[in-house]
Amino acid sequence: MTIDEQNLSYVIHHTRAMRRLKSDPVPEQLLLELVDAANQGPTGSNKQNASWIIVRDAEQKKKLGELNRIAVHGYIDGVESSAPERAGIVKAVKWQRDHFDEIPAILILCLTFDSLPADNWRAGAGAGGSIWPAVQNVLLTARSLGLGAALTTLGLSNRPAAKELLGLP
Repeated sequence: MTIDEQNLSYVIHHTRAMRRLKSDPVPEQLLLELVDAANQGPTGSNKQNASWIIVRDAEQKKKLGELNRIAVHGYIDGVESSAPERAGIVKAVKWQRDHFDEIPAILILCLTFDSLPADNWRAGAGAGGSIWPAVQNVLLTARSLGLGAALTTLGLSNRPAAKELLGLP
């Protein structure tokens, strides 16, 4: 397969966070393409220690939305008062907060960590950086497929609640 540099450049230069999303269902095949693209991201030490959760269940989305709502409240308080020039992003984050449960599918990227002591030099290799190439692949692929997507971690900031909700160890 040859890389079409013009199309690749277009996707790279036109991928942005899309928080105002349509509630139309996303076909299973497109979701699988996103996961496949994520799997192609390079990982440190070729660990391939990522896994993916696709949340489409209305009740789970509602509960994730509540976690997101709580986190957004704290985020917006800090941004609105200190950075009025960021009004556009605040407006988009508020929209996402208010419509979170309408998002058709939420792809949660997970990384399994080694259990190494924090002072071990290898601990840095497993500290989470390997997930970001996968995230970028998902965002670029979503754009190429005509899907909106945004990286957000606010709804997962209460890690114990998110882990329990998603059934993570």
